[in-house]
Amino acid sequence: MKIQKSDSNILQYFKQISIAVLFIGAAIFFYACESDIEKIKAFSLTDTLPESEAVNFESLFTDSGQVRFFLKAPKLLRFENEGKAYIEFPEGMELVRYDDNNRITSGITANYAKQIEKEQKWEAKNNVIATNANGDTLKTEHLIWEEQSEKIYTDEFVKIIRADQIITGIGFTSDQSLENWKIKNPKGIIYVTIGGEGNPQDSIDSSPDPVRPLNQTDKSPLQFKK
Repeated sequence: MKIQKSDSNILQYFKQISIAVLFIGAAIFFYACESDIEKIKAFSLTDTLPESEAVNFESLFTDSGQVRFFLKAPKLLRFENEGKAYIEFPEGMELVRYDDNNRITSGITANYAKQIEKEQKWEAKNNVIATNANGDTLKTEHLIWEEQSEKIYTDEFVKIIRADQIITGIGFTSDQSLENWKIKNPKGIIYVTIGGEGNPQDSIDSSPDPVRPLNQTDKSPLQFKK
């Protein structure tokens, strides 16, 4: 009888332990679930899915019936995050600007670009190449264009390739036609034609140089089919 009673006490003891373990396991389970839910919430807030998506995107931007810009991109993603709308071009984009006579005045390509709609601001990154009507080519890794002020600028290293020289430096500002540009901190000039003389100044400005008019036979590095 004592053995039976002892066995009964042991059984009761293990039942109590089992119940305790069950409650502890349930608490851990619910805590883990709650932690996972919080992680999912945090993930959904930081990694918002795009509201719309387009592939092989092409668009003409007009003003008063006049074509001003042509945009082409392999992929377009539009996001709306806390009231802030922006468009990403994760696979790059090509953008050209036209004058009143429907001729190309400037163009830009990049491996990545972003447009912040409310601020009317564009940002291009990675292998950014921009050209103007004179055939000058700008190369950099980061470029910003503000539509309202019609200014283009960067604080990164830039290289400008012209018909007779290659200019390098840090920092760059220009109008959106890339006509009146300036390098903030020039590093040097390499002349590629005979007869060029000059030394780098504190800032290099494009305005003193003669401007060759664009004619119908000129070919810009950025030509697009509409």
